[in-house]
Amino acid sequence: MASTIARDPKFTRRALAAIERIGNKLPDPAVLFIGLLVAVWVLSWLFSQFDYDLVDPRTGVELTVANQLSASAMTQFFSSMVTTFAHFHPIGVVLVAMLGIGVAEHTGFINSALRAMLGVTARWLLTPMIILVGIVSHTAADAGYVLVIPLGGIIFHAAGRHPLAGIAAAFAGVSGGFSANFIPSAIDPMLQGISQSAAQIMEPDVALNPLNNFFFTAASSMLIIGLGWLVTDKFVEPRLRDTPVDADIEEQPGMEALLDHERRALRLGLWTLVVAVGLLVLSAWPVDSAWRGPEGSLTERGAPLMASIVSLIFVLFLVPGVVYGVAAGTVKSSRDVIRGMTSAMQNMAYYLVIMFFIAQFIYAFVQSNLGVLLALEGAAWLKSMGLPAPLMVTGIVALTAILNLFVGSASAKWALLAPIFVPMLMELGISPDLTQAAYRVGDSTTNIITPLMPYFPLVVVYCQRYVAQTGIGTVTALMLPYSISFIIAWTLFLLVYWSLGVPLGLQASYTWAAG
Repeated sequence: MASTIARDPKFTRRALAAIERIGNKLPDPAVLFIGLLVAVWVLSWLFSQFDYDLVDPRTGVELTVANQLSASAMTQFFSSMVTTFAHFHPIGVVLVAMLGIGVAEHTGFINSALRAMLGVTARWLLTPMIILVGIVSHTAADAGYVLVIPLGGIIFHAAGRHPLAGIAAAFAGVSGGFSANFIPSAIDPMLQGISQSAAQIMEPDVALNPLNNFFFTAASSMLIIGLGWLVTDKFVEPRLRDTPVDADIEEQPGMEALLDHERRALRLGLWTLVVAVGLLVLSAWPVDSAWRGPEGSLTERGAPLMASIVSLIFVLFLVPGVVYGVAAGTVKSSRDVIRGMTSAMQNMAYYLVIMFFIAQFIYAFVQSNLGVLLALEGAAWLKSMGLPAPLMVTGIVALTAILNLFVGSASAKWALLAPIFVPMLMELGISPDLTQAAYRVGDSTTNIITPLMPYFPLVVVYCQRYVAQTGIGTVTALMLPYSISFIIAWTLFLLVYWSLGVPLGLQASYTWAAG
């Protein structure tokens, strides 16, 4: 089969077309998640009938599957339904950011900025630039999903390229390359803390550096940019040539030069943005800044700056957008500003419907403990195989990638898997630093092909702006080449990186010897 694919690129394209057709025949995403919710209820009832000789690593007690069809579980489900939806993290992230972005788009600020950028950026460099921005956006929590991905479509369309290819490239950088970054982010100390706790099961005095994978993730950025560039320009975009963009979509910025009043307004808007960012930097610079966390860091978990990223996106798009609009004449009263926000919220209506059912599904799935059971049984199976160290590391990548299709949160999955994987590989002489690096590779590569990832429906909505018939199958088929190429190349990259002995990060090692 592999040789057939290698000799016949048309075979791969036919396979992806089949995936797209089958995927798009699935029910509407909202209905799909209703079905998954019912499936969780039924499976939780079925698996709750059995006992498992497993210990939940989060609580230290015996694992049980909670029957979600029991009277107490169902009453709790219905009594929590509103709170579950209102407190579902992706909703607030998307809506707050889109209020500011909507104003900047409505007044023409984003339009003019893109036209100015396209005037100085070579068309062939757009793909790596978008992927790079997507990777860097990890530093700002979930900002890439609401900012970089839609801009990828806008930029490609403005440059005369297929907008879905731009969305795909941005999605690949933001989500497929989630564990690749030049800049430390909150995920680094989060995963390190879990790894350290797991390692202390074997050795109570173990202390890991929060940047124990930093050199590897920084080097991985170059791999993801290069590979994403190749897949986008040589495979994904050519495949989209037969997918027409809807003729009635909202007019996008073209390559035409800015008019004098637009150029003047853009300068004012950009200077406003520079001043706002400068004030933020000045307020965050002092060692006693209120933006810093308890440990004095701006990027640590719980730091006010990290918690305010989405709010800052709102302000840093709203204010320059208004300044631009006043200078360009597109904002004549406060009603024009509110109209921009309203328009942005109207475009999010379908997303909100989907998010309601996703929130209920995730609530039931978490409460049932089915995800924990899946993770623990998978890890136990991998351990029972007794593979050599390189194959064991590869197995961790593969198992994590599979589990990622069902359990999206990186920290939640690692909290389940680390107490098993880390001590298990320490017994084989493999350090917690390397085990964590293998986990991060698997955790990233399948984000972009699972509809269970909370931001996946948002990407479908972005695509529907240009091709109204876009469905789950379209996006899955679009992203599958990235996912397959990333997991193969990134795993091989980790093994070669390991064999060369290049440091994984600060105070990190590959081997472990019991102290």
